[in-house]
Amino acid sequence: MSSSVTRGKRTSRRDFDTITGWIGHGAHVLDLGCGDGSLLRHLGQVRYATGYGIELDDHKVLASLKNGINVLQADLEAGLSGFENDSFDYVILSLTLQAVRHTERIVGEMLRVGREAIVTFPNFGYWRHRLQVMMGRVPVSRELPYQWYDTPNIHVLTIDDFEIFCAGHGMRVRERVVLNEAGDEIRILPNLLGALAVYRFDKWSA
Repeated sequence: MSSSVTRGKRTSRRDFDTITGWIGHGAHVLDLGCGDGSLLRHLGQVRYATGYGIELDDHKVLASLKNGINVLQADLEAGLSGFENDSFDYVILSLTLQAVRHTERIVGEMLRVGREAIVTFPNFGYWRHRLQVMMGRVPVSRELPYQWYDTPNIHVLTIDDFEIFCAGHGMRVRERVVLNEAGDEIRILPNLLGALAVYRFDKWSA
């Protein structure tokens, strides 16, 4: 699975504000599947962040370059062997976790080259998604905008699934923000009422 599946068909990025709030001033950032580089450009303007994007799709690479982003054309599934340990303050995987094949390896690499990782993903446990499954249909929503036959998503996961994954892989959730379809933060029953999850996490210290 290439990084060209990232960013999906979404045009409104409601997770930008949350991610921006977590990035320190002048931080060094790696954005995996950076798309047109809009997130890195935003972080550079607002947080004076530096860093690189990784993207496979030719057109998106060109778009990133036009946006002034240092972008490397590569497949995320091949790993991050070109980067040394702790090369970045943050490694971001936004709206792509559900579309990569080797999830454990990629998340492990994120925490090898970065001190902290940030991921965002559509919550399959959202009540509208559950309702569509109960009606015998594959869910389609703003967060999951594809039909079954053209989706790049190969995994479905819920907020509870991701937190169990973190606990089982020695990862510590530092912050979590769950948003509904309107972009408002959800604090009650997030796995049922939340449409989009944003996580900041790192490795448990030995």
